[in-house]
Amino acid sequence: MSDITIRALMQIDNLQPKFAAFNGATVQGSVPLSGDTVLIGEFAPGNGVFTLIDRALKASSVEATTQLVEREFGFFILRSQSNAEVSAARDAILAELGAIMSDRLKPSISSTQVITSVEPYQAQLLNKWRKGSLLVPGQTLGIVECAPAAYISIAANEAEKAAVIDIVEVRAVGRYGRLFISGSEDSVHTGMAAAINAVEAVEGRAN
Repeated sequence: MSDITIRALMQIDNLQPKFAAFNGATVQGSVPLSGDTVLIGEFAPGNGVFTLIDRALKASSVEATTQLVEREFGFFILRSQSNAEVSAARDAILAELGAIMSDRLKPSISSTQVITSVEPYQAQLLNKWRKGSLLVPGQTLGIVECAPAAYISIAANEAEKAAVIDIVEVRAVGRYGRLFISGSEDSVHTGMAAAINAVEAVEGRAN
């Protein structure tokens, strides 16, 4: 295996409409659409992400949605309407690393919170920096935090599959990933349960 460590690597099929729209508003490159398949990765050291994206693009017809290096890690999103092309990109990355999917880190849930009947002032503070839906005072807010950060993406997509919720914010880079969803109390609890189950179901090696 190379000196690059796989912190997170996941293939998400059938991107949900609201999560796709959130990504469309925040990504640097090719905009993902509802129903697309995406490949999301987080690696250390961060600079390794550039070589890995190069290999994936040459091995498939996927399009680059995001590539960035933050303080510690490299992060990318690749997209295609074709599940098979995303699989080819994934396999090219694993071959470059001399790795298999079980070499990725297994994620863990760091914390969860549910805030019912959000107060107007807190809603407005959150709305200052959210990139998704506006948080309306009186709604229920759910927050899920996990590590490695990139896995919060699968949590967001599964939460939307399971419940009628709005995606307020998804922070998938850094030390921890954070998902903020809003809606009715029942919907938020259902969405959070699906998000947590999705993260906990990912297989990988212990950190």
